[in-house]
Amino acid sequence: MLLAFASFNPARADVVESGASGFAIQRTVHVAAAPERVYAALTNPAKWWNSEHTFSGSAANMTLEARAGGCFCEIWNGGSVQHLVVVQAVPGKTLRLRGALGPFQGQGMDGALTFTLKQSGEGTDLTLDNTMGGFMKGGIGKWPSLADGMLADQMERLKRYVETGSPEAAKK
Repeated sequence: MLLAFASFNPARADVVESGASGFAIQRTVHVAAAPERVYAALTNPAKWWNSEHTFSGSAANMTLEARAGGCFCEIWNGGSVQHLVVVQAVPGKTLRLRGALGPFQGQGMDGALTFTLKQSGEGTDLTLDNTMGGFMKGGIGKWPSLADGMLADQMERLKRYVETGSPEAAKK
């Protein structure tokens, strides 16, 4: 997962702040579906998460229990990982998780990842806020932009999954 995280560089979200001890990312996408439908998809990462950003190599192993204390976990034959813990779940409105994804887990980093859903016309504005802080050996350096790229990809995959039934980009 570390190599996939470090080598990935798609379209950007926004690193809104970055310093020696942490960073904040925010991105909003418009999804052509009602907030309840977007929330239902959001809480089923096995359907849209990029397998390149898993420990097992397969997003099918991802689960998310959308309740306080629930686990955003990955379980496979021979292993498991708790990616994040749900701290707030309000269907159709908010999903907030705490913890550290991927390479941040092995460091002194902690974060809050919040998804906010707002009705906008016939669809939903889905906003991701990710705030990370703590200590990383060697410093934060390039990590905010790498996390930004990974999260931008996940948001686009979720949007495509809700709108088309597939998280994959159309082939040209």
